[in-house]
Amino acid sequence: MSSTAVPRPGRHLDMPDPNFVHPEVVAPETRSAKAARYIGAGLRISLGWVFLWAFLDKLFGLGFATERASSWLNGGSPTEGFLSFGTQGPLAGTFQSLAGYAIVDWTFMIGLLGIGAALILGIGVRVAAVSGALMMVLMWAAALWPANNPFMDDHLIYAGLLAMLALSYSGRPLGLGARWESTTLVKKNRWLV
Repeated sequence: MSSTAVPRPGRHLDMPDPNFVHPEVVAPETRSAKAARYIGAGLRISLGWVFLWAFLDKLFGLGFATERASSWLNGGSPTEGFLSFGTQGPLAGTFQSLAGYAIVDWTFMIGLLGIGAALILGIGVRVAAVSGALMMVLMWAAALWPANNPFMDDHLIYAGLLAMLALSYSGRPLGLGARWESTTLVKKNRWLV
C-alpha cells in the first residue's frame, strides 16, 4: 500500500477492498446468461408494445378495445368504460368515482405512452417499470376478485415482470440503455437507469 493511500473508516490496512474486482476473476458470459439477457430484452419490448398499443388504440379508436367514435381524439374518455363498467369488488366504488375525469384520463394516457416508449427504447426502464407495475396493481385492484383464480391474474404477472425489468439492466440489449446510462443526467441520477 502506498504512503498516500488513506484507508476508509472502519477498515484495517491489511484487509482487501471488498469492492475491488480482479479482472482475471471475472468469468466470461455464458451462453445461457446471454440468452437470458436477450429474452429479457424481448419481454421488455413486448411489454412496452402492450402499453404503447393500448395508448394508440384509445387515442385513435382502432377498433380493438376502443371504437373510433369513442376514441380520445373524438372526445371519448379512455378511462370511463373500464372504471364505470369493468370494476368490481371492494374497491369498485372508489374506482368508479374516478371515471371520466380529465386528470385521470391524462394521467392514464401519459402513463401508457411513457411506459410503452421507455420500455421499447430501453431508456428509463426503472422509472417505466415502477410506474407500469403501479398501474398494473391498480388495474388489478379495480377488478377484484379475478373470475378464474382467488387472487392471481395477468395484471399481477405483468407487475412482477416489470419488477424484474426494474432490477436488471434490461434496456442494454436490443435497446438504447447503454447510451442512456452514459449520459450526464443518468450518471448523476442513477435512479433514472
